[in-house]
Amino acid sequence: MRPRLSSLSKSEVKRRLVHVSGATVPLAYLLGVISWRQLTLLMVLFSAVVSVLEFLRLRVGLDWAIYDELTRSYEQTNLAGYALYVYSMTAVALVFEPYVAVPGMLMLAVGDPVSGLLGRTREADEFKQLGTLAAMFLVCLAVSAPVLYPVAGVGGLLAAVAGSAGATVADGMKPVVRGYVIDDNASIPPAACLAIAAVLWVVGVSAV
Repeated sequence: MRPRLSSLSKSEVKRRLVHVSGATVPLAYLLGVISWRQLTLLMVLFSAVVSVLEFLRLRVGLDWAIYDELTRSYEQTNLAGYALYVYSMTAVALVFEPYVAVPGMLMLAVGDPVSGLLGRTREADEFKQLGTLAAMFLVCLAVSAPVLYPVAGVGGLLAAVAGSAGATVADGMKPVVRGYVIDDNASIPPAACLAIAAVLWVVGVSAV
């Protein structure tokens, strides 16, 4: 039986709020509150913390209340979405230039919860509705264009469009492989950043 994505329960709304809170880290960098080095160190620290939490949940069997707020039913025996969220953000922060990584991080932190709130209950491997995907694309474009335009002008805008499209495709479906849901928390930032990097490479701007 295919895993079914949950409806918008109170716990689901709380997850979305936690999701959006992740935008504070890249926004802190954009506002000059922290340096890029500090951001990457923070993300590595967060990755270490969630690794401990997931070890305790999956291997030790601890059932803390926080897990009820952060995990869904189909994540009970697999890495949870919140961990994949942190890992994917950390990965793009370590691999890409800030002007590539930050849009990918914001697309996950802001675009994905908006898409989730607009989307109806669906099977894990069922593609999202076009209206929801359009909203995801527009939100991703809104958070990425201001970062990329100063870097490469029109080329930056094209990169923002490509990145938004990549994030939207990644958000649109959660494939199920051998019963494991490939969570968009893992796929949105790399899909977005790779698309951005490809366009910037074409216009002659370094992405890594």
